[in-house]
Amino acid sequence: MRRIGIIAAMPGELAPLVKGWRRVPAATHVWRWEKEERGAKWIAVCAGIGRDRATKAFAEAEKEGALSAVLTIGWAGALREGMNAGGVYRAGQIVNAQTGERFEAVGCGDPAGVVTSARIAGEAEKRRLAAAYPGAMLVDMEAATVARLASMRGIPVYCFKAVSDGLGERLPDMNPYLDAEGQFRVARFAASVAFQPQYWVTLARFGGNSRRAAVELGEQVSEFLRNEDYLKEGC
Repeated sequence: MRRIGIIAAMPGELAPLVKGWRRVPAATHVWRWEKEERGAKWIAVCAGIGRDRATKAFAEAEKEGALSAVLTIGWAGALREGMNAGGVYRAGQIVNAQTGERFEAVGCGDPAGVVTSARIAGEAEKRRLAAAYPGAMLVDMEAATVARLASMRGIPVYCFKAVSDGLGERLPDMNPYLDAEGQFRVARFAASVAFQPQYWVTLARFGGNSRRAAVELGEQVSEFLRNEDYLKEGC
């Protein structure tokens, strides 16, 4: 049976995709769902934001057997003007901004590229990354780690990213609310922005865009998984 790992950072990124799947108990701050269909087992895992948590999620996905392929999915920030918030892009190139490593994802000719950052990128950082990596269209925090682990195992990696925030969105700095376990402290963040009304409209839009992005991401990944020939064809 083919075992397909699907790695995200947060439960909200996976929720529409795994609706109706079987929830499997896992360690603290690790969420896992499974479904068997068409001779394959799909294993969706999230363990938090960032490199270390993506590594943990990957280990959880493969702990009962080697993976045939892996998908890195989730929210990302736009690095180019005109990218629709809520839209889903399939990346063919992934680059690690810290190490300079570059990885090929199975992209079917899609020109989108992802740059993986060690921090949540605000507007200024997104513009810096856009200038430094002309081929990149999106920024995330996990794709390069998943791609490196897949490369080490000689298995294909597929990258689906949904835009949660556009290039020009001026959001508050979210990095202080990310803890050592890669968990975003929502209550602390909400308490802070309650006294910063200049961000209220932008954050409301961000929340709506993220929800729409997760739904569209779930639909596209579901369609991809149900394509019986995707491992053979690469598309």
